[in-house]
This record gives sequence, structure tokens and C-alpha cells, in this order.
Amino acid sequence: MNDLSNDYEAVKDRVRELLDKQTEGGHHTLRRIKDVLARHSIAIGGVSVIVAVVMIFFYLLYVVFPIFRSAEVLPQQSYQVEASQPLLWGMEEYGEVAFRIEADGQLNYYYAQTGEAISQLSLPLEDDEQVTQAVFAHREESLVAVALSSGRVLMPKLTFSISYPNDVRTITPGIEYPFGEDGLQLMDSSIESIAAAKSEEYFSIVTSDAEQNIAFQRFELQESFLTDGVQLELLSEQALQGDFAIKYLLHDPTGHWVYLIGVSGELQSYWLEGDELIPNERLSLVANTEQVTDVKLLLGGISLLVGDNTGKVSQWFPVRDDNNTYRLNLIRSFEFGDADIKTIIPEIRRKGFYVIDAENNLGIFYTTSHREVLSENIAELSGESRLILNPRTNRMLIASADKVHVWSIENEHPDLSWSALWSKVWYESYPEPQYTWQSSASTTDFEAKFSLVPLSFGTLKAAFYAMLFAMPLAICGAIFTAYFMAPKMRSSVKPAIEIMEALPTVILGFLAGLWLAPVMEENLPGVFMILILMPLAIVGFGLIWHFLPSSVTSRIPDGWQAALLVPVVILIAWGCFAISYPMEKVLFDGNMRVWLESIGITYDQRNSLVVGIAMGFAVIPTIFSIAEDAIFSVPKHLSNGSLALGASPWQTLVRVVLPTASPGIFSAVMIGLGRAVGETMIVLMATGNTPIMEANIFEGMRTLSANIAVEMPESEVGSSHYRVLFLAGFVLFVFTFVFNTLAENVRHRLRRKYGSL
Repeated sequence: MNDLSNDYEAVKDRVRELLDKQTEGGHHTLRRIKDVLARHSIAIGGVSVIVAVVMIFFYLLYVVFPIFRSAEVLPQQSYQVEASQPLLWGMEEYGEVAFRIEADGQLNYYYAQTGEAISQLSLPLEDDEQVTQAVFAHREESLVAVALSSGRVLMPKLTFSISYPNDVRTITPGIEYPFGEDGLQLMDSSIESIAAAKSEEYFSIVTSDAEQNIAFQRFELQESFLTDGVQLELLSEQALQGDFAIKYLLHDPTGHWVYLIGVSGELQSYWLEGDELIPNERLSLVANTEQVTDVKLLLGGISLLVGDNTGKVSQWFPVRDDNNTYRLNLIRSFEFGDADIKTIIPEIRRKGFYVIDAENNLGIFYTTSHREVLSENIAELSGESRLILNPRTNRMLIASADKVHVWSIENEHPDLSWSALWSKVWYESYPEPQYTWQSSASTTDFEAKFSLVPLSFGTLKAAFYAMLFAMPLAICGAIFTAYFMAPKMRSSVKPAIEIMEALPTVILGFLAGLWLAPVMEENLPGVFMILILMPLAIVGFGLIWHFLPSSVTSRIPDGWQAALLVPVVILIAWGCFAISYPMEKVLFDGNMRVWLESIGITYDQRNSLVVGIAMGFAVIPTIFSIAEDAIFSVPKHLSNGSLALGASPWQTLVRVVLPTASPGIFSAVMIGLGRAVGETMIVLMATGNTPIMEANIFEGMRTLSANIAVEMPESEVGSSHYRVLFLAGFVLFVFTFVFNTLAENVRHRLRRKYGSL
């Protein structure tokens, strides 16, 4: 019986053992499954983050890359035209309808793509009159000044009416005479050269005859209620005289400048003062051994483009000198082979120009970017070919005496180059080369300024002042909270500071711009007294507390002493603001802002000081939280061992705790810097948002991120402005990537150095 009982117990134990092993094996299997899932999920998540970052990088490259592509011209077709020598060619905006004005006064409209005639109109010429020259008086309005052999000038306006029958765009050309069909009788002899300019209020014409007699007439535009049009009222007329053979006669679109230029490069300029032209300066545009082969005005009429017989095109424009007088300056030169420059064709809506030389080479250049975007030999440019561009510069006609070649143009971003983005550029009407960002203006002849240097400088400036304010407060606060503060007090202080990170930056920017900035301006001396006296008061209070008798200090438990600083901080801040105006009245004659400006320091209400304080408050919680965790995580046996060996708490902090926590503190600073660099709303709302390069703490700035936020909604998709904004984002991306990579290397070195502790 005992044997059976023993056998039963043995079997029972064996079964229990097998069940326990099976259960234990199930737990191990489930744990292994969880481990595998967790490992693979984490790996997939990490790889996904890397892939997302790489995709962002390549997408930015995809959008930015077209900036650096060269121009391209592609032949489309050719067709025969009636043999003639037109005096003026042109195309309307879309490049669908072309026109030419003949010497016999015929205005021919035809389809630019096929050469099919649309209409033929006749200018109101008399029987014995011939057209001697035709130029645009206002290119955007298609207003033409037509010089006649009788000394008369006609001013027809070419019209292009657009309609959409059956949803198909149809352009109907025509002609109008806003100043009447009779024109103006300006000279007694045949006009050989003419230049005209029309503004909103005035119209001026410069003419010359074969005897080098030059006449200038200036008219005022007046509305006529009788004819329901515009009449010209003569304001002044005068004769101009050049003492050299004049080959080129130029008049800028604003009507303020007249240039007389000879074949050897002599130039005489005249400046409009009142209603009269006065001589301005005399100079030579080329060296003694060179000759001028063509001169044209760039878009806007500020710059002169001078081509010579050495294959060079130089850009000149007037700059105000120390005597407040405008003088022409050689700004930049473009080398284009060794052959003579045959003709220069400025673009109609951009600061670019086309060049044809004697060897039938076509070059496309852009002045602001100082860039050659195309150089190509084109056989169709033989002989006396003319180059015609439409205003959008996407179609080109190469016209000879009896044949026209149609070309398409791909040249989207000639205004961008490395020098335009990162070097000083001498812009029109500027006294010297500068770094400037100005992406748009109200005028069509505006010279876009896309320098990223002021934006990069503003980004670093905003981050510098924010970190200058945030780092001492955050790191010192983290040290005291983690190492000296009582645990109960720490449990209240740390969450309170971390909650600050949840504040929307738009709220901080709103408060900084509408409340903090005016308060600081009204109490500027008080603000500086706070910055100076507050640290001194805190240190002084600490010394006083140190020397107080133990009977007093013992009443405050260890770790709670920081609470005593709260009334001190409030009292110092209130006192500084209370005596701010009396101090300002005594030291700065009642207005510190005016005093600063009197010594050459400009003051903007929304400035870097405001940004530093506002953005510093946004960055403090990030730095504080990470640094405090790093310091608090230092093993207690290290600090206890140091104290046991006789080191003071301060020595233990400096020699043991901080070195051990340095990788974490450094990471906190880098993460805080990354947030400061990428901050948008605070900088946008708390500064003047002006893209200037000024180290003055009382001036504002514009950062890369704020610039993207401001201008991206108004930029045209695919335009140079649009792509430069993406380039700004790419620069910010690369900057943070490189900086964080270097910071990570430093952090690893700190970890290896102090990890053995």
C-alpha cells in the first residue's frame, strides 16, 4: 500500500513538474515574441525617421536644383517673309502675334509661329514722308515714337485685345493714337535718331538730324474733355550740343537722363532739373584702343549696357558721390569671346540681356547675378539678323531680310547665382555693394535682391541673444534644483517650469510684441538696471545669508533657501522700474532712446533685446528639464564618496557632478539652440522683421524661418522667389544637421571621458 502511495505521489509530482515547465515555456515564448516585436517596431520606427529626413532633404534639393540650370534655346520652325528692312520688330506678351514697322509706314501684324499675315495697317504719312526710325516710348503700353523724314513724330499705340471665343484665346491686334494722328512737328529736317520716354504725367522726346543738331522737348500730359483723350502741353524745349560725332542717342524711361555717345566711347550726359536739361558729366566708356559697337538701356533705364569690339559688355549706372552729384560708375563687365559685339537686346521685364557677336554667337546674361546663363553658336544669326523677344521671354524670333526662325527659350532663373545669394552685390541706385534681401516691389522694373546673408545673420543673431538670456538661467536653475533643492520643493518647481514649455509660441510672440516691447521702451533704464543689479542682488543676498548667525539660518530647512529669493527678485524689479524715469531724466535728459540715436545707435521698439527675452523664456524649459535630469541622474555614490573624502558640496558639484552630467547638459544646450534657430512666431511678432545686417541689440532682424513664413504664401509657385525660399529652408536644414552632428560628436567625447566615473 505504501508503495502504491509513493508511486502515486511520484507520478503526481512528475505531472506537476511537466505542467510547470509547459507554463514556464509559454511565458518564455510570449516574452520572446514581445521582444522580437518591440525590437523590430523600434527598428522600423528609427528607419522610418531616417527615411523621412532623407526624403525631406532630397525634396528640398528637387525644388532648389532648377535654380542652377543653364538656359536653353530650342529651334521650332522657320518660314519665309516678304523681303524688307523693318525699322522696328516686336511681339506681344504671349509671343503669338508679331509686328514690324516698315520704312514706308506699313504696320504688319502676323502670327509669330507661322508667319501668316493677320492685318496690314498704314501710319498716317504724307506722300513724301518716310519713316526714319521707330522706338518704344513706353514698352509696357506698346507706345511707339515714329520719326519721319519731314521732322514730324507720330506716337501710335499698338493694341492687342484678348478674347476667348469657344474658350480659345484669340488676340486681335490694332492701333490707336492717344495724342492724335497729326503727331508733333519737332524739327525742320529729317530726323535721324529719336529717343522718347513717357511717365504718368510727362512725355519727353530727344531727336537729332544728320547735322548733329539735337533737340529736347518736354510735355505735360493733360486730359482733354473735348476729345476724350490726352493732350500734350509743351513745358520746355532746348537744343543740346555735342562736340563729337554722336552715334547713340538714349533717353531713360523716367525722362530724367539723356545720353549722347560716340563711336569711340565718348559720353555726354544730361540731367533733368526742373524742366530743363543741364550737362552732368563727360567721360569715356571704353579704353583708347577700343570702340563702342552697341549701347542699350537696361530695363528701368538706370543702367547702360555698352558693347565694344573686344567682345566685352560693361554695365554702368549713376551713383551719388560725396558732392551729392550722380556720376556714372563701371559696375561689372561680361566677357563674351573675342569677336565684336554686334547687338545687345535687353529683356523687357527682367534685368537680363541677350548678346550677338560677329561670329554668330548668342549669349544670355543677367546683370544682378553677374551670370552668363547661355553661350551658343547659332547659324541662323548670319548677316544682319535681328533678334526679337516677347515680354515673357519664352519665345525668340531670329529675323533676316526674308526669313524668320522661331525658337523657344527656357530661362526661368537667370537672376540667381552663388554671388547673388552669398556675396555683396552692387544693385542699381545703391551707393555701394551690399547684402540685401528685397524680393518684391510695386514697380515692374524692380531689381530683385535675394541675398541670404542678412537672413542667416538674423537667424544667428536671434539664437545668440536667446541663448545668452536662457543658458545661465536654465543651467544654474537646473543645478540648484537637482543638487541643492529640497525634494518636496523640487517636486513643485520642476513640473511648473516644464509646463512653461507647453505655452504656444504665438502667445509669447504676441505678449512680446504688444506688451513687453512698449514696456521696455518706456522703462529702458530700468531694464538695464535689472540686468545689472539683479545678479548682484542675488549674490549679495547669498553672502548676507552666509554670514548670518546659525540661530537665524537654522530656521530655514536645507534646500528651501531659494524661496527667500522670491521677494528679493520682486523687490529689485519693482525698484528698478520705480527709479527708471528719474534716472532717465537725470542721465539722458528725459529720453534714453533719443540719447542713443544722438550717439549713432538707432533704436527700434521691437528689437533683439525683446526677442532675446521672449525667445529665452521659450527655450528655458527645454534646457532646464534635460539638464536637471542629467544632473539629478548622477549616481549618489559618486557625490557621497566625494563628500566622505572631505570635499565640500561645491567642490563635489564642480569636480564630480558637473563633469559626469556634462554630456546631458551639452545635449540640453544643443536642443535649446536648435529650437532657438528654428523659432518662427516669436521672431515674426517681436521684431521689426527687417532683413538687415546690424549687430546693434536695439535693432530687429529677420530669420530664415520667419522669412519663409512671411513670404511663402505670396510667392508664385515655381518662380525664383519660391525656389529661393525653399533654398532658405534647405540652408536651415543643412545648418541644423551639421551643427547637431558636431554636437553629437562632442557629446560622445564627453561621455567617453567622464563615463568611467
